[in-house]
Order: sequence, then C-alpha cells, then structure tokens
Amino acid sequence: MKIGIVCYPTYGGSGVVATELGKGLASRGHEVHFISYRQPARLDSFHENIFYKEVRFANYPLFDYPPYETALASKLVDVVKYDKLDILHVHYAVPHASVAYMAKKILLNEGIYIPIVTTLHGTDITLVGKDPAYAPVVTFAMNKSDGLTAVSESLKQDTLKFFNVDKDIKVIPNFIDFQRFKKTDKDHFKKALSPNGEKIITHISNFRKVKRVDDAIRVFSRIIKKVPTKLLLIGDGPERQNMEMLCRELNICEHTRFLGKQDAIEELLAISDLFLMPSGSESFGLSALEAMACEVPVISSNAGGLPEVNKHGITGYLSNIGDVDNMAENAIKILSDENNHQQFRKNALQQAKTFDIANILPVYEEYYQQIIDNSVYPK
Repeated sequence: MKIGIVCYPTYGGSGVVATELGKGLASRGHEVHFISYRQPARLDSFHENIFYKEVRFANYPLFDYPPYETALASKLVDVVKYDKLDILHVHYAVPHASVAYMAKKILLNEGIYIPIVTTLHGTDITLVGKDPAYAPVVTFAMNKSDGLTAVSESLKQDTLKFFNVDKDIKVIPNFIDFQRFKKTDKDHFKKALSPNGEKIITHISNFRKVKRVDDAIRVFSRIIKKVPTKLLLIGDGPERQNMEMLCRELNICEHTRFLGKQDAIEELLAISDLFLMPSGSESFGLSALEAMACEVPVISSNAGGLPEVNKHGITGYLSNIGDVDNMAENAIKILSDENNHQQFRKNALQQAKTFDIANILPVYEEYYQQIIDNSVYPK
C-alpha cells in the first residue's frame, strides 16, 4: 500500500505514535509518506520506503497567523495526486480531520477518491475538540472520515459521550517497539545518578498542568522519607519553573534532577526502579507503557485509559487523581521489598508484550484494506 500519514512533528504522544506506526509499516514493505510542517522528531533514520513531504506556507503581512490548514490541504492534494496514495491516515482530529476532508473534496473534482482514516489520540477530543469553537467542525470531520479509530476504550467512550458521532469507532491501542524499549545493562550510568545505591524514580511528561507534575514531586517527597531514592524529571513545558520552586519548598532539590527533553529515554528507563504518572487526564499512557517495556513498575492515577495499561496490583498500582498519600504508600510497598519489586518488574514486562508493535501492525494493515475495499466513489 501507499500510505499518507499526517501528524504533528513534536514530541507529543500523537506524533510519536504516528511516526512509529509509519516506520513499522515501511519495514513491512509499504510506501509511507509523512506530511507535516517539520520532520517528525522520531523520524531520525533513513528508510527506502519512507518519504517526508514538508508543508510550506508563507507568512503574509495580511495574516496574524499563517494559514496552515490551507497549505496542508493543498499539500495533501499534491501528494495524493502525484504519489498515487491508496489511503490517508490523519492523527489528531484538530485540524487534520477537517483538512483531510477538504483535500478529499478537491480531489473528487479531479476524479480521484482517497479514503481517510482519522485516529483520535486524547486531548483532541477531551480538551480541544469539545471546545465550542471547534466542536461542530470536529464532529463533522469525524463523521465524514471513512475510518475512525481511538487509542483506548476509554477514549472511544469519551468521544461518544461528547460528540454526536454516527461512525463506528475501532479501538486500536498504542504500541511499543521492543527493539528500542527494553531492559539493558546501564549500571555505570545508574551509579552516576545514584552513587549510594538509591532507587531511581522517573517521571516523563510535557509539564502541563494536566500531567500533575506537582503530584509526582509530592509523592516523591513522601517516598524519600522511607526509602533512599532519586527523582528524574524528564521533559519540559510551562510548569517547569513552578516545579523547580516546589522542589525548593519541599527541600528535596539535592535528590531531584530536571533533565529536560531527552531523545534516548529508553536509557533512562533502563536504570529506573519505578515510574510515576499521576495525570489528571490520559487517553492511553504511552510513557507508562514504555516504562513497563523496560521492566519498570508504574504508580499512576486511574485517569482515562491508564487502567487499560497499568494493571492494579500486578504491574503497579492505580490511585484516584490527586491522592498523593495513596500513591506514595503504594510506591513504598513496591520499593521496600526486593522480591515484591522483582515480581512487579516481570509483570510489567509481560503486560507490555501484549502491546508489541508486531501485534498491532497487522491490525492496522487489515483495517486499511477494509476501508479501501469498502470505499465507494460517490456518484
């Protein structure tokens, strides 16, 4: 198949999943065209079946903001026509689903029919999409998609709750590439961060309020009173300065490291003993899954799709959003008993294997073919 993938090129979950999906499909012989305004962050190596098509747009003085949607629609028309794509897969509904529909209508005028699959990732539905400024367009674009998928059952139910969707939503979960995310021997690295054998606790996010990084820090401040530990905070965003101030207030700065954005997060997860994800909203929890693939138990909230990934009492523990005392109690329970800790590590890996990309790629291939076969050129 010739597949066009539209995504945001940033470190966010939707861009990561879209890029890894495209790379996986290319490795199985499909021709994949990434269409975005910048090369996706995870598109970091050459592959003969992968092509990157940059969306260029001029910033005219007339516009306060560049008309990205118009430029993207024109680029989609161009790529579909001249590379003869079989299907378009757009990730994150806002604005990609509506832009794809516009491109589809333009192509129809030229006698070309391109089926569109839209994948919902989370905040495009639970936060941005249900904003009155966007909701009517998002609803229309979802219903006009030939195929509609969600990354978790929780997100599917949220979509049906917030929007009048008459399309069937297929749940295809996020996935993990075990060639990259796996437990490796990085003891020399771990000794540099925990010279006295302290346990390493890790949190990864974009430091937005919804990620509740302050809860992760408060949980750690309780853990360290019972278990010698170090906290690694990976990522960056609007709340970072506030979090640095919170660490000072709690007097835990010497035990905390802010590492900013990291490309090789698998190396940091490989030395981690516990992963914290106290999010207020999480459609799936990709970072938690990446941690589990590296044999790291997870302490998380029970928000959204997290219970579909992190199994309570097996791969880690779930707590109500904001219940930092319970999260800390559960973390101490895991870290203070080595035999218990090792069992949680094994369980985390076994659960992660169910999301192996090798299991998920055939699901997407079958779904694409189904959408292509069932697409009918309108008369």
